Parts: sequence; C-alpha cells; structure tokens
Amino acid sequence: MASASCFLHHHSAATAITLPARRSVPCLRPSQFVCRAQQKETESQDPISNVALLSRRLALTVLIGSAAVTSKVSPADAAYGESANIFGKPKSNTDFRPYVGDGFKISIPAKWNRSGEVEYPGQVLRYEDNFDAESNLCVLISPTDKKAITDYGSPEGFLSQVDYLLGKQSYSGKTDSEGGFDSGAVATANVLETSTPIVDGTQYYFLSVLTRTADGDEGGKHLLITAAVKDGKLYVCKVQAGDKRWFKGAKRYVEIAASSFSIA
Repeated sequence: MASASCFLHHHSAATAITLPARRSVPCLRPSQFVCRAQQKETESQDPISNVALLSRRLALTVLIGSAAVTSKVSPADAAYGESANIFGKPKSNTDFRPYVGDGFKISIPAKWNRSGEVEYPGQVLRYEDNFDAESNLCVLISPTDKKAITDYGSPEGFLSQVDYLLGKQSYSGKTDSEGGFDSGAVATANVLETSTPIVDGTQYYFLSVLTRTADGDEGGKHLLITAAVKDGKLYVCKVQAGDKRWFKGAKRYVEIAASSFSIA
C-alpha cells in the first residue's frame, strides 16, 4: 500500500500544475488498477501467506479424499432394479418359515398351510400348498433297529422298502394303455438322482423321483425324499409337486424345503 500511495501523490501533483481540475477524475482509474495489481503481487510474493494458503488447500483435499474412502453405502441405497430398504433393516426371507419338530427341523413355504390329513404310518407333520394339494410335504418318524441309513442298503434299496411314499394308483386292473406304460402297468417311478451326504456326522439318503400314473392329471409328480437314522428312529421327509406346477415355479419351493430338512 505504501507504493500505491506514492504513485497517487505523484500524479496529483502533476495534474495540479498542467491540467484543469475537471481532468483530475479520470486519473484515479489507472491509479486504482495499478494499486490492485500491486496488492495481488504483494500477496503472491509473501511466503508465509503462500504456505498458509497451500496448507488450507491440502487439508481440504485430504478431508474430501478421506470422506470418499471411508464412506459406506447406506442400507437404504438400492441397486438398479431393486427396491430401497428405507429403514435400513436387514431383509429376511419371507418365502419360507422355519419349523422345529421333535428331533428335526425344516423350512416350510410360507404360503403352505398345515393339513390334518394322515397319509402314511408314523406321519407327524403335513403341509400343503394353498392352491394345489398335490404340492405338499410330510415328515415321518418310525422306530427302527438300524444303526444308520446305510443299513437299508443303497438309496434305491431303501426306496424299495418305503415304496408306499410313491403313491397309489386308483385303477388296479390290467390295461394296454398308451403313454409309455408297459403292458398291464398303470404306474411308473423313475429315480432321477441320488446322493449320500453326511451332515454333522449323520449319514443321509437323498432321492429325486419322478412318478407317473395313468389316471394322473399333472403329467406326473416330482418327489424329493430325504431320510436318516438316529437314536433308533427312522426320519423321512418327502416333498412333492405335480409336473406341471414343477416347471411353473414349484420346483424352487420343493427343493429348498427338502434340502433344509435335518435331524437334531
């Protein structure tokens, strides 16, 4: 500001001698411009001010960078195509509900209702679809002298001893009907898959079976059978759905329910 003052004083003296008073006003504009330029130059040449300005800029950069790194996605933020979880609470699977029975547990489709119908000896539980009773599950518990499920032989050998699970044909006469049945046969059962998993030290048998009957209206039935032996008891879980509904979405519910079955 000292140099600016001197500059203004020098011009004011010159204009007083050579120029009329009315011309002294325009001289203020270039003086003000030079003063501002000198002021900016003075600030840029001040090392202490430059260091302070640089420190503030660095601090702001670090603050923004750390905020970007440490920020987390809020549970309310939804991915494309998903609904936002407004309250931030963890979502639970509402398609199934857990069921704990006497020595076993299973996940049951939420839209299935409990049924009082008893189909098999030793049945302790039965649920069926609200819209189609052909889609259902049941759990059987019966005493056994076997120590493990493997004492029944192979999975196919075990199935032959509990073949009542495959259902009954209402027509028992002889026939040469079409549709892939042998002469005189009115029902078939095909084992599509077997496995022998060991879970928590207990051996299980798992079988996927497709049955067809001459009087069926679903084109057949898909049955998933899980069995295990523990403490002198044979535990059997059967979950099934008609072939038509199987391919219309019932497959997911049947497979999840069957795979969730386990004994305590």
